[in-house]
Amino acid sequence: MSILTSPRGKAEVVHCRRTESQDIYCIQKLIRKFTQKLFGRLNIIYLLEKANLAITLCNDREEIMAQATFLDYPNWNVATPEAWPSVFRELDSDIPCTPLNTLFLHLFVAVNEYSVGCCKEIIRTVFKAVPDLHFIFLIVPSYMSLGSTLVTVFNPVGSVPCLTFNEDFAVYVCHRHSHYPQLHIRKARVEDHDDLMPIFMRHDTVLKDTYGEYFLAELIEAQDQENHAVVCEVEGVAVGFMSVCSRVNLRLLHECFDLGPFHGFCIPHPEDILEPPKEPRSAGMVATQGRHLMTGLPLEPSFSLLASILLPEEPGRFRPVYRGDASVFCIQLFCIDEKYEARSLDFMNFVFSLFPGKNFCIISVPQLTPEFALIQNFVKVIPFDDCTLQHDLYVFHRAGLFKSITVRLANRADTPGVEQLLSSLMLSQSILEDLAQYNEARRDPDGTPLQAFVAEVAEQVVGIAVIRNEMDIEYIRSHYNIEDFIYFNHHQRDEHGRLHHLALNPAFRHYTKFFLKEILRLGSKTCLYYPVYPQTREGKVR
Repeated sequence: MSILTSPRGKAEVVHCRRTESQDIYCIQKLIRKFTQKLFGRLNIIYLLEKANLAITLCNDREEIMAQATFLDYPNWNVATPEAWPSVFRELDSDIPCTPLNTLFLHLFVAVNEYSVGCCKEIIRTVFKAVPDLHFIFLIVPSYMSLGSTLVTVFNPVGSVPCLTFNEDFAVYVCHRHSHYPQLHIRKARVEDHDDLMPIFMRHDTVLKDTYGEYFLAELIEAQDQENHAVVCEVEGVAVGFMSVCSRVNLRLLHECFDLGPFHGFCIPHPEDILEPPKEPRSAGMVATQGRHLMTGLPLEPSFSLLASILLPEEPGRFRPVYRGDASVFCIQLFCIDEKYEARSLDFMNFVFSLFPGKNFCIISVPQLTPEFALIQNFVKVIPFDDCTLQHDLYVFHRAGLFKSITVRLANRADTPGVEQLLSSLMLSQSILEDLAQYNEARRDPDGTPLQAFVAEVAEQVVGIAVIRNEMDIEYIRSHYNIEDFIYFNHHQRDEHGRLHHLALNPAFRHYTKFFLKEILRLGSKTCLYYPVYPQTREGKVR
């Protein structure tokens, strides 16, 4: 909730939400001649159907005060959806715009009396809702001024020609740092105690009841090379806290969780034992019954693994043995003011810098804990069937901090990288065959158009996806309620696709939505379908 005040001193309590189809009538009523000159004559239903993000601002009486629509490519046909990044990078090399960090404003309308406040509130909400977003571009005819509202948030960049008309269009940009900046992260100080305790008390009083009123100050004072406490601050006030520790009981984690995909959270070593011996050995590599293991995570239980556990012996169970040094640290305690929760990932660059030799960050939470913003960027580790810990384990790899991920159409040179990416997957052969078919003919033997995309980071393939044009759209429309989700008539037949394969390196799992968004943009698709077959159906894999 926010309060907007008009130039006449009248106040309105407002809030933002996703635009809904029933908003269309009110949005159309807010369109003026000036709006049409800025954005063109728009089909609002079609625009909302294709939008990446549409925000409606309402007052406390649920009356619509403003609306804005954002897409991942420019309007006015100044560049194709696939080619715009190169056009805009040439326009101003100081603005490092990419498909990951950029959106385009295609429509803004507002009640005149509150238009400036509405515009700023919507822009702030968009930057809050999309953590990776740093730039919002606005394209208007070069002869048009922005008016008294949009000029308060957009700055001129230059001009670009139009692909359709013999006319130039002005380009404006809005920067994140002016509206909802990244958080400043630093080492915690004892004097942060008074700012942080109210935040902790709103979430839980267990820590204070268990460890005393000044547990936080004591934790901050106890920092050393293995234990660090950091805070995020806004205008000099601490609004979030994270405690990290490099003492992790790997033996317990190896016994309870399948850490194979993460090489046991260890640095590879030539003496690692990654496969079971060919012949049974008398001394198994499992914990003996009654072994008492300490986690080394001494703080509050809801943020750490259980302190101890009895592990029964299970003959014949193999666990890999990793001889390399540990490459992991853990988050012991984390809390942040809910107003800044969307920026939780801002902590990660700083805490990884505190442990330059560690590649993995882990956090454990009690089972059934609702996902919070930070953990949505982590990968959940699969427990073994006999795991008795009542906690879920999540991991984040240092490589996940890269923002240079790009998605493009695959080519023949990608095959070795894709083979390496898929080497441990059961369906690798099927994906490679489809990739070869795409490189060979761009379509299936039956003539169905085929597209393959790769995700790339630092010139290394980290993801692969294969889609086909959806040829059975009439069957889908008649058997499934897809019109509960889309206006079917606003999607062309060749804009429907079926996702056949998608594989992504776990370190970049938090970019899955971006990968799918780029498949739609680059593949000129507006709808993707993915069938999930019953497990009992022979010949199909769920």
